[in-house]
Amino acid sequence: MIDFQQDIRDYIACEIETINKLDIAAINEALNALLEAYHNRKWIYIFGNGGSSSTASHFENDFNKGISEPLKTKFRFRCLNDNVATLMAVANDIGFEEVFRYQLTDRIGPGDLVIAISGSGNSKNIINAVEYAKSCGNKVIGITGFDGGKLKQMCDISLHVPVNSMQVTEDIHMIFDHLMMSMFYKYLCGINHLQEKP
Repeated sequence: MIDFQQDIRDYIACEIETINKLDIAAINEALNALLEAYHNRKWIYIFGNGGSSSTASHFENDFNKGISEPLKTKFRFRCLNDNVATLMAVANDIGFEEVFRYQLTDRIGPGDLVIAISGSGNSKNIINAVEYAKSCGNKVIGITGFDGGKLKQMCDISLHVPVNSMQVTEDIHMIFDHLMMSMFYKYLCGINHLQEKP
């Protein structure tokens, strides 16, 4: 039997240390950008590769169903990596670097918000889509790790996880989702999950 206990402690310590370095003001700015899109009935486009694609799908679920269920006015999230047929058609016929930009082209409207997730911040298909959104005048929230890469420099609001670990980066990206969900449950739905009783 292997004793993993110290390694477990080290992993948890890294999570805590990284969480304590997060830019709270940037998270607050992102929440207000989401709130503005919500009140103005705008679309919020979200996308990512690999594990980040799962995070993007989870965001859409938590906003379109979770937060929206108690609300008369619903959030309008659209995850660009969820339609496998579209992704494969664009990747095969045009190129994988265009799978997200293609879906934004001639669809993204004034005031729509983009959330781009990339651990490295350098994925070409993410950068192409962000460049297109910025060229249309749309605001971009970038969710990154490591040194943030190109995405951190290009986005309007940077939710950066300053750690050189993809696992910890992706863990904290999900914390962003659930933290935002908790804030909107409280301020839009009047539900405080931090005070839930078992």
